Amino acid sequence: MSKPSDNPADAFKKALAEASKVMADDPDLNVSYSVDPSGLSGDSMRLPQVSRRMTRDEVLLARGTADALALNRRYHNGQTHARYQPQGEMARDLYEAMETARCEAMGARDMPGTAGNIDVKIKYEALRRGYDQAKQASDVPLATAAGYLVRHLATGRDLPAGAENAMELWRGFIEDQAGGTLEEMDEILDDQTAFAKFARQMITDLGYGDQLGEDPDNIDEDQEDEAEEGSEEEQDPDSTGQDDDENDEAEGSAEQSQEEQQDASEAQVSMDDMADQELGEEAEMPEGEAPLDPPAPPPVSEADPNYQVYMDAHDEVIGAEELAEPVELERLRAYLDQQLEPLKGAVSRLANKLQRRLQAQQNRSWEFDLEEGILDAGRLARVVANPTTPLSFKVEKDTEFRDTVVTLLLDNSGSMRGRPISIAAICADVLARTLERCNVKVEILGFTTRAWKGGQAREGWLNDGRPVQPGRLNDLRHIIYKSADAPWRRTRDNLGLMMKEGLLKENIDGEALEWAHRRMMGRHEARKILMVISDGAPVDDSTLSVNPANYLEKHLRDVIALVERRKAVELLAIGIGHDVTRYYDRAVTITDVDQLAGAMTEQLAALFDSDPRARARVMGIRRVS
Repeated sequence: MSKPSDNPADAFKKALAEASKVMADDPDLNVSYSVDPSGLSGDSMRLPQVSRRMTRDEVLLARGTADALALNRRYHNGQTHARYQPQGEMARDLYEAMETARCEAMGARDMPGTAGNIDVKIKYEALRRGYDQAKQASDVPLATAAGYLVRHLATGRDLPAGAENAMELWRGFIEDQAGGTLEEMDEILDDQTAFAKFARQMITDLGYGDQLGEDPDNIDEDQEDEAEEGSEEEQDPDSTGQDDDENDEAEGSAEQSQEEQQDASEAQVSMDDMADQELGEEAEMPEGEAPLDPPAPPPVSEADPNYQVYMDAHDEVIGAEELAEPVELERLRAYLDQQLEPLKGAVSRLANKLQRRLQAQQNRSWEFDLEEGILDAGRLARVVANPTTPLSFKVEKDTEFRDTVVTLLLDNSGSMRGRPISIAAICADVLARTLERCNVKVEILGFTTRAWKGGQAREGWLNDGRPVQPGRLNDLRHIIYKSADAPWRRTRDNLGLMMKEGLLKENIDGEALEWAHRRMMGRHEARKILMVISDGAPVDDSTLSVNPANYLEKHLRDVIALVERRKAVELLAIGIGHDVTRYYDRAVTITDVDQLAGAMTEQLAALFDSDPRARARVMGIRRVS
């Protein structure tokens, strides 16, 4: 007879796990509790940890998360989702948010008790992200607001306060652009295919249609036409009756249906693949040969089509707040502040210097004596003296660096452990504060891997018999410490995560840079600046042990060339004790980590300098010694 558990939370966890299996209609579902981010992976569901104390917030959050994930498991079809999934990041975020809202709305309709539980989860997430304090639409991601609106309209339920505020900030824009499309939603809620098409139309209405990629239905029509042409060519000349035609059509329809089921996840096709497909249609297939293989999926990397990733199922893009509890983040942040107390004075002085330089350009300047704009109170005396004098208006001139976003991409590899990562964290923190005061949005990202020496990607490679030259062979972890739209006060503690033991592992710079570049390309700001801070070349033992020695380094160079060739993002880098000038055109190498703060502020100040010669002088510096 087993010994009863002395943890009072175990009974609750067991009951919640069983209820989740029933709700998901999946008796084989494996439910676990962890401090890692919640989610579904294969046949596993990961829920928030519930401590022995079983506080009310813990219990309600666990129930809401379990219901949301179970409904996703029940109503979501992965093949259909992948078939219609857009290619661009912003369009993909909108698509994911609306599909999640659909599953939750289906649950609220079929199992009304789930709606209240999920409301608690939504409330928790909205408060954690500061949506209750948001004052303008740019403080909330459009995808999040669209998901909230879809759920609200589909269920008729009021959202929790923070989510309600986020939705209302964007609601006018969404309804203005896509109001007609939204009216069709109620009729297609239980049909995922129809809803996916609805979501793609919504994305087009909102202005992101260029990120959708090829329409999978058009691709299927092309394939059907090809199949019909092949059938006509192979048809016996004597067998041209109506019955034979109907049989051919029935067989073609059956084959088409089977092909759709097998190839749903490969619906996104690159332009090169489409060209190859068209050439294949023109060529006559010799009798007896196997049909053409389906088109290959798009390349992993835009910069290098030959760059391979053996397995990306375990890669993650994750917020810093999801990798540690709030209490732990607060403790780590306090430790970070303590470690860098001696350096704070120097960093603050440099930050103030940067702020003065930026604000010197931000002095308001006006155009006067205009026929419309803001009433010029300084010229009202003329009107009083002579009533026939017309009113005078003024308009503020734009400054050069307004409408700008800066991304700091920090190397979170194991070689940065200790003083380098501490100084990088505090400098990023101070710069975020400084630039925010000057109306420049800042995003702080980090990159590392989930494991040393390969992780689950390497295990999969070993189980598959060790194919030669498998490509990247580790699980990526890309961390969002601060998004561009999040206020600094809400994300201050997140940077303490860099002090967490075991976080810093290996670094695959090329994919991280490409990820940061994609995020910036989805932003609306006119000017985009990306600063990379690293202490070495890309290194991953698992990948380099079974690929050419320069595999990761070549990919990094290709990505840098792509970014600099497109010129949509201004790229610069700072190397800590490592010469990064051999990779980046605009780069500085520092020999002492204590010089990082000065290098960062000077580089950023130079980019905003109105004098081109001053910019050239600073950006021409290659080494700080």
